[in-house]
Amino acid sequence: MAGNSQRRGAMRNEGSKKGMQVGSGGQRRKALKGKGPTPKATERTAHPAARKARAATKQAQRNQSGGARKRKDAREVLMGRNPVVEALRADIPASALYVQQFVDTDDRVREAISIAADTGLPLLEVSRPELDRMTDGGVHQGLVLTVPPYAYKEPDELLTQAFDSDSSPLLVALDGVTDPRNLGAVVRSAAAFGAHGVIVPERRSAGVTGAVWKTSAGALTRVSVARATNLTRALVALKKSGCMTVGLTAEATTTLAELDPEISRGPLVIVVGSEGQGLSRLVADTCDFTVSIPMESGQESLNASVAAGIVLYAVAGSRSSA
Repeated sequence: MAGNSQRRGAMRNEGSKKGMQVGSGGQRRKALKGKGPTPKATERTAHPAARKARAATKQAQRNQSGGARKRKDAREVLMGRNPVVEALRADIPASALYVQQFVDTDDRVREAISIAADTGLPLLEVSRPELDRMTDGGVHQGLVLTVPPYAYKEPDELLTQAFDSDSSPLLVALDGVTDPRNLGAVVRSAAAFGAHGVIVPERRSAGVTGAVWKTSAGALTRVSVARATNLTRALVALKKSGCMTVGLTAEATTTLAELDPEISRGPLVIVVGSEGQGLSRLVADTCDFTVSIPMESGQESLNASVAAGIVLYAVAGSRSSA
């Protein structure tokens, strides 16, 4: 009968009622968790500001590498009219010169084509989209030069070649130098002052690229670069072979002028660190001596390639006066 609450099914079991309960106070709404503050535009992958920031980062990396780009097939790509012409002037071992079809020619384009024709370098005329693809959208200005991958030597090969020469072995080891332009400048100084080779570690170090070829002004054809799996172990092996190792650090109490001339005249490895960090602790501890370049108080540390050039000049002076 109506209103009979005793019949079967007339009453819900406790806790089975659907929907909001009396006095819930919006528990479901309060249980929702926020996602936090809205990320910055540059942190959102698809946002135009984020894409613009990534493009700016890539451009900065290209600028730092001196206009060089590495392709997936291991060829080094040197782009831009000035870098290409300077590289061709330095007679680097390029593999081909690519010129954009219908490019606006100027003195640099004409000189690049002339050098390629005179030296027998393959000269290819391609479309702008093809150059864009080769350079991953870099600023090539209608000129691209490809350079084959560099054939590195082993540190012991450099030492063997040095012992076979008429002069006492002189090598330069770079610890943590990541700027390819610094590596190219060190190679250039090494060639100028009679060094027999440059050693770089495999990791966290600049390698030989088109930018290095350009900065070295062709010195890589006379001075070889070796790669060491572990720079510390390579220095230990060189010491066992009769070389003295001299590290360059601002903290050294002995100055370059105080270095024993006999050390400069014997088999020698000059070890140079990066501008920011200098020599790593293990490398510094491995060196037989550490020296500093005296400078005016308050002056920041020298560029790695400049410091290497100063030491090489001092060593060459000691050797020539013997």
